[in-house]
Amino acid sequence: MAEPGHSLHPSARGRGRTEPRTLRLLRLLLWVGTTFQVTQGAGPELHACKESEYHYEYTACDSLGSRWRVAVPHTPGLCTSLPDPVKGTECSFSCKAGEFLDMKDQSCKPCAEGRYSLGTGIRFDEWDGLPHGFASLSTNMEIEDSTTDSTENCTSSKWVPLGDYISSNTDECTATLMYAVNLKQSGTVNFEYYYPDSSIIFEFFVQNDQCQPNADDSRWMKTTEKGWELHSVELNRGNNVLYWRTTAFSVWSKVSKPVLTQLMYKWAQPKICSEDLEGAVKLPASGVKTRCPPCNPGFFKTNSSTCEPCPYGSYSNGSDCSHCPAGTEPAVGFEYKWWNTLPTNMETTVLSGINFEYKGMTGWEVAGDHIYTAVGASDNDFMILTLVVPGFRPPQSVMADTENKEVARITFVFETICSVNCELYFMVGMKSRTNSPVETWRGSKGKQSYTYIIEENATMSFTWAFQRTSFHETGRKYTSDVAKIYSINVTNVMDGVASYCRPCALEASDIGSSCTSCPAGYYIDRDSGTCRSCPPNTILKAHQPYGAQACVTCGPGTKSNKIHSLCYNDCTFSVSTPTRTFDYNFLALENTISLAGGPSFTSKGLKYFHHFTFSLCGNQGKKMSVCTDNVTDLRIPEGESGFSKSITAYVCQAVIIPPEVTGYKAGVSSQPVSLADRLIGVTTDMTLDGITSPAELFHPEPLGIPDVIFFYRSNDVTQSCSSGRSTTIRVRCSLLKPAPGSLSLPSTCSDGTCDGCNFHFLWESVAACPLCSAADYHAIVSSCVAGIQKTTYVWREPKLCSRGISLPEQRVTICKTIDFWLKVGISAGTCTAILLTVLTCYFWKKNQKLEYKYSKLVMNATLKDCDLPAADSCAIMEGEDVEDDLIFTSKKSLFGKIRSFTSKRTPDGFDSVPLKTSSGSPDMDL
Repeated sequence: MAEPGHSLHPSARGRGRTEPRTLRLLRLLLWVGTTFQVTQGAGPELHACKESEYHYEYTACDSLGSRWRVAVPHTPGLCTSLPDPVKGTECSFSCKAGEFLDMKDQSCKPCAEGRYSLGTGIRFDEWDGLPHGFASLSTNMEIEDSTTDSTENCTSSKWVPLGDYISSNTDECTATLMYAVNLKQSGTVNFEYYYPDSSIIFEFFVQNDQCQPNADDSRWMKTTEKGWELHSVELNRGNNVLYWRTTAFSVWSKVSKPVLTQLMYKWAQPKICSEDLEGAVKLPASGVKTRCPPCNPGFFKTNSSTCEPCPYGSYSNGSDCSHCPAGTEPAVGFEYKWWNTLPTNMETTVLSGINFEYKGMTGWEVAGDHIYTAVGASDNDFMILTLVVPGFRPPQSVMADTENKEVARITFVFETICSVNCELYFMVGMKSRTNSPVETWRGSKGKQSYTYIIEENATMSFTWAFQRTSFHETGRKYTSDVAKIYSINVTNVMDGVASYCRPCALEASDIGSSCTSCPAGYYIDRDSGTCRSCPPNTILKAHQPYGAQACVTCGPGTKSNKIHSLCYNDCTFSVSTPTRTFDYNFLALENTISLAGGPSFTSKGLKYFHHFTFSLCGNQGKKMSVCTDNVTDLRIPEGESGFSKSITAYVCQAVIIPPEVTGYKAGVSSQPVSLADRLIGVTTDMTLDGITSPAELFHPEPLGIPDVIFFYRSNDVTQSCSSGRSTTIRVRCSLLKPAPGSLSLPSTCSDGTCDGCNFHFLWESVAACPLCSAADYHAIVSSCVAGIQKTTYVWREPKLCSRGISLPEQRVTICKTIDFWLKVGISAGTCTAILLTVLTCYFWKKNQKLEYKYSKLVMNATLKDCDLPAADSCAIMEGEDVEDDLIFTSKKSLFGKIRSFTSKRTPDGFDSVPLKTSSGSPDMDL
């Protein structure tokens, strides 16, 4: 933001020109992730339309999800005889990025070289005119102005296209840019904007089918500090109306005591200048009437030009109060962005830097769009600004979650301009207890935002203290050093006001539907207004429980608790490798364990240690590590607890000063810091969710078993750790270290961190070894001794497991010796030989009978063919004893007979057998 009396020179994005501050232009680039439809009428009949004189469009989708493709002339009434409508693609059909829909044949085709496509999106980056679908409206502020006789005409106060951007109005009218879009599926809207002047109110919001605003984020846009910035908002399926609204106000550019209708100038107190000296500036004349500045969001302006809070159930952007639509409730809080008067729940004073007494002076002055530090009485005085909040009213789901301690949060935007080493302190107090410093900024700091998480529902005080220098010197040297606060936003404030309404769950009653709180772990369905449970292993975003997308999936190796408020590891883990599966059980490591770093020394030589406390897993996700600040224990009455006295986390750190340094019997613990508030996941990979655990920080793993790494994040955001702190714990198998084992720090980073933001630890223990399974042992079978054989099970070497299954007991079985089996073999061989001999004799005898029968058959067949006389005797019947002897021509051995039998077979297939008749006649061959 430009200082009063200076010019502002924003980038014109390639236009090569500068602009005075009074223009206060707002530029915009927009692209929406959807398509839109346009319909036009037909004109009178003239001639048949050529293909170049019309284009194709789709009709609106019907209840069945279908549509038609119709031809629309470029100029209605120029031609006729358009192509007939044809069945269109399904309403859910879309082309991918890099493709376009050819309406002629209704198919996706790749873009030509040198061209691009967003797929289902549309981009607006040429603003020679207002693109189709956009509308620009302007309205009066409806604020009474006694200095004019008539209300200013705002007809021409609209958004103006200027080539490569579109600009908002520069007067005191409200200009609204609108764009309506129907999404076939959920999408996003992204736009680039330039907003350097906070004297313009700029808001962006989306309304759905029920004209309800999207309450995911605040509608009030932040001023840009480094040129153009990108803003993105998710859109739901269905109709969405996008609104960009600006209103410019005239605020004072001089240091003045603010009034609402008349501008009065007074010297800042204490007055440390002389107006009588040559060249001195004179006090401007008071009494000039000016337009009233806006009220803060949630307030409205009364007829007496004062700002009053809107009643509960309504909201306001600083002008008029509007009732929350049905199905919504006000998001109560305090949002201070216009500093016309000091809010009633804030006070300011000056604390002496010498004797620490209050001087009854004003420490901070309001200046329209910011509040800044006064000059004070001395350069080392503390300029004090205090905001008191009576209590908080968090959502019911947050109150039911005992582990998620976020009750509310305070966010403020500030800036320091210093010539020396000034300091700005932010302190928090609870129940009228002494403020405790939370964060400190030294030296000049550009405009930036800071957020503090409130974890207890009680009366809270927030204090800003600015000191120009800690040294007391005669005279004033650093009066130009200043701290500025531009905005303060506190959420979930009891009896607060609302700048917008958020969807709520509906409950039926006798008088209709009313808002009710969903149970813990339930989100609000936007369409039906009912509460629905999150799926398993997901957690609910406590402060944005709208739609199924509010349920966030847990990381690897974790699961959700019963009320879906956090992800935790139940001390079990499993990972598969190409060779086997490792199962782990870390229950022996679920109790807290501590680790002290090496000694460090202050500039004066005083020794101190960094002390770490760990709670790895289990306990249903409850944070068990506690780090304490016991420096103020003596000043706190017995039975009471002090604010920020201790913190609980998965991993925390405290500074320990040993007794020999403090002189007390016990050491002093101070400056507790949470290093791990959320478990991101458990895996063997070195990187998860942007957090890396470098393996080279520790000695190599010798057993070949992968380290199991636990990844955590902290909620604390500091100047050096803009994304918060992160912590990794490598759990490594070490069979020589009994549970719980030992923790170690990286060899190159003695305090556990090399950059102050990312902490790394190594935990070695036998409890970190995989569980033993059947793959970790093998069997050894002994020889048979005295009829007994033993089977013994032993672990494979080297042993790479612990616990799990035990070794099976030794098995004893009855066996036979080799002598017994030798005797059995010999006996079996002998029996087999005898059996073969008997079978051979049997088959030989049977072969003789068959040979005889065969000879008889051959002979009978021969006699029949030659008409021989009848036989003298009957043939031998089967089964009768052979009485007639078969007489061979000569005596032969068995082998000889077989050879003779085979050699006498004739070529025609018959055998020649020598026979004798019963009368003793000579041999006859047949």
